[in-house]
Amino acid sequence: MKIRCVALFMLMLVVMGLVSCDYSDAAYGELLLAEESQEHSGMLLISASGRNVILGTKDKESSLKDRPSMKVEFSYDFYLGKHEVTCGEVQKYLENFSCRDDEQPAVNVTYFDAVLVANERSKAEGFDTAYVYTSAEYDNEGHCVGLVGFAFNPGAEAYRLPTEAEWLLAAKHDWNPQNGWNSENSEYRTHRVCSNGTTTAGFCDLSGNVKEWVNDWLGQLRDTTISNYGGAPDGGLVGERVLKGGSYRDSPENIKLYSRGDIYTVISSMKADYVGFRLAFGKIPDVTWLGRDGLAGNSRVFPLVNASEIKQLIGTYRLKLAFRNDVTGNLSYIDFSGGASTVMEITDSIEVYHPEISPNGRKVAFCTKFEGAGGTSQVYVRDLSVRGTGLVKLDVKSAAIPRWRVLPNGDTVIVYVSDAGVNTNDVDFAKKSTWQVKFENGKFGSPEKLFDGAYHDGISADDRLAISGARLLRARVKGKDEVWYNGEQACNASLSKDMSKRTLFLDFAGKTGQTFVGEKYITHKRLLIADSTGKLVQSISAPDGYTFDHSEWVDSTKVIVSLASSAMNHEKIAVVNLQDSSVTALVDGDELWHPCMWIQHMSSSSDGQGSTLDFDSAGVYYTSKVPFYGLELREKMERFWLRKDSVTAVILGSSRVLFGIDDRAIKSERALNMGFSSGDIPSAHYLFLHYVLNHIKNLKTVVVELSPDFFNSVPELFLKPLLDNAPGYKYDENHDFWKDGVSDSFLDAVSMSPKPFDSFTLYYDPEDFLMPSGQWGRAEVLHDLSWVTLEDLTVQSNFILMRDIVNHAKVRDVKVVVIVTPQNPGYRKTKAFGLYGAERSVAKSIIDTVAAMDVVMFDENKDGLHDYTDEMAFNTDHLSGLGAKQLTRRLDSLLMSLKK
Repeated sequence: MKIRCVALFMLMLVVMGLVSCDYSDAAYGELLLAEESQEHSGMLLISASGRNVILGTKDKESSLKDRPSMKVEFSYDFYLGKHEVTCGEVQKYLENFSCRDDEQPAVNVTYFDAVLVANERSKAEGFDTAYVYTSAEYDNEGHCVGLVGFAFNPGAEAYRLPTEAEWLLAAKHDWNPQNGWNSENSEYRTHRVCSNGTTTAGFCDLSGNVKEWVNDWLGQLRDTTISNYGGAPDGGLVGERVLKGGSYRDSPENIKLYSRGDIYTVISSMKADYVGFRLAFGKIPDVTWLGRDGLAGNSRVFPLVNASEIKQLIGTYRLKLAFRNDVTGNLSYIDFSGGASTVMEITDSIEVYHPEISPNGRKVAFCTKFEGAGGTSQVYVRDLSVRGTGLVKLDVKSAAIPRWRVLPNGDTVIVYVSDAGVNTNDVDFAKKSTWQVKFENGKFGSPEKLFDGAYHDGISADDRLAISGARLLRARVKGKDEVWYNGEQACNASLSKDMSKRTLFLDFAGKTGQTFVGEKYITHKRLLIADSTGKLVQSISAPDGYTFDHSEWVDSTKVIVSLASSAMNHEKIAVVNLQDSSVTALVDGDELWHPCMWIQHMSSSSDGQGSTLDFDSAGVYYTSKVPFYGLELREKMERFWLRKDSVTAVILGSSRVLFGIDDRAIKSERALNMGFSSGDIPSAHYLFLHYVLNHIKNLKTVVVELSPDFFNSVPELFLKPLLDNAPGYKYDENHDFWKDGVSDSFLDAVSMSPKPFDSFTLYYDPEDFLMPSGQWGRAEVLHDLSWVTLEDLTVQSNFILMRDIVNHAKVRDVKVVVIVTPQNPGYRKTKAFGLYGAERSVAKSIIDTVAAMDVVMFDENKDGLHDYTDEMAFNTDHLSGLGAKQLTRRLDSLLMSLKK
């Protein structure tokens, strides 16, 4: 998606000093640079070891992402590119990359494009690669928008993107945005690298020309000291990255050394004509990651796949993965059904082994001892959530290896054993026992004994087969105890969850297994599967360099396992496909134990039109490939479907109305605000034609935002990325937008579809979308004003769309109110109407043209002569909650007058 955002919410244009008071070059000494490297062309060596830098700021007026300040120390040296990677340089490594000038910085590159360039240069010069992945995904322009199995190896001696701390160490010396290419001297275009001088440290364009990708996931800063900081361990719920520096379209006053983002939420697949990158070289020893829990660590657990890739692999994204982080002893999990792939960890003092997710996916049971470790153990259940609330303990002397089970009468129970020690001795095994206990409304019932013997690896639905694998593969068949696998050693057994009664297990390279496979192998190298009688029927080999451990069934065709390296470190969690013998890694870390995967099995339900709903498409209005503004619209779509029968007025537009109108405070109508960031004229037209007119039967009024900068927007810019990457819209289209109505099952599907809001990245509560008070700030202009003219075909096309909205509304006897929201009054002193243009005379013509379309004009901008004060503003073109209160009240009065 090319970003030329119209009214996105993350802009904080506050007039501040050029350099944060957190910085003092004198405090850190001079930056030591060697001569330009002969081995690494175009790079300078930074002698960073023993030095430090301050990330972020203490300025309370800055973005939440930029606070507080945090000290980062270095124990290593590294190389950094003298200038941004040029278009000509990228052409060496990426096919079909287009250039206007080989010596200008490469722009419109995604984070993944930059990663591929780094890897290709490493390979071309005979080095290892810093980034690994299994496959790449490209958009229709040839840009990489996804890397499956992506992981960064900080220990590789290779080319890579610099960390935020590395970039800052180079940039802070001689920092002066006035000397870079910015909006005051650039003519709103890029320039050849190093054409505006170099810093005393020897670098070019750090404060201007284009913003730059760095390596880090965006993470919360802390008021502490971190060594060799590598960023956050993953991208959180949204998957946000860090951008540094300024660009040709930014004013010097707003180019901050501490800034970590841009006016939009930055994700890895984003590309923009003012974003490029520069490369670094060298490994990062003893890297420290800082999680969102505020805890720093030298190890991390990070996902290798996102929700979309899980959908392709498993067949659904409605699943959760839970496991033990053996480094911390805590329960970790990923909720792919939330649309993201961030690893969450529940931290407390309770040891967690063998987690098992409940049938409804909301709880997790676990014990305090692992298979093969005899003695007293306890079983707990808690909520599968970040806080791990609802913790309850089973009040028995000892309980181990909990497994959920739903009985024929509908009761949910937990099966457990009294002791999970080794089972090689018949007498000792018979002294242990298997139990079950009902679990309902967050409480345990009274335990009941099922039978003697610790059969902790599963009981069949008909109760005629139970399995135990802790040195011997024992089976209870029709009430009788048996030993399978010829009495050879076995472990990590699991009974299938379907009716096949198959048992999977691992062995110790026994004779029986090697005879079945037809070759020799090492311990745990083979996943073995036996039928309901104990006869071997299938075997799958672990990938080269790994062995299996902690194997568990997922469904009839898939198994979840830990992959152990030759050093016996459980480095990955992987899914094994029994149909094609493939093994796909899902998570990477230092010690990952006892994985459990839960899949939401939804019963077939009617869509209300005689067909069966596809729950992986129905109501799925957001995926990880959708730009962040699509998450706001996903929330609005849920409100639309739930409130469609009562709504009488709908508001359409961008973040200017999203944040500027509180639909709950409108009394004259039952209003629904469907505004979202980047909601332009094509988006408003699409929503009005296909959803509002088809389903809001009591519609009386539609309020449409009129922003002149909308009129140079085309469907391909903001609307198409939504429709192409969120299957819910295409699913609606294939069902004729449900003109005959939707079922309750469809409404349930909408409510349960991904909505990964992350409070760290937001200024607002998604319940009300109201912004805090800021100030209007400087009347910034981010585009050449000539980009919008009345003669443009796109402008004329948007006039047609506006007329079409008016005409369809007229047929339904629906009034159309056109609202011009307040913007910075300082634009009256410029030639621009607002942040993105257009020229004031062109903007007036656009407003006059729309006003002549038989609409009710509601102009609260009044050419800048409005009464919205600084405290009523969030930034230069958005209102705060106080401003929204005033605008909403006035709109409400207008709607009341129209009713009269």
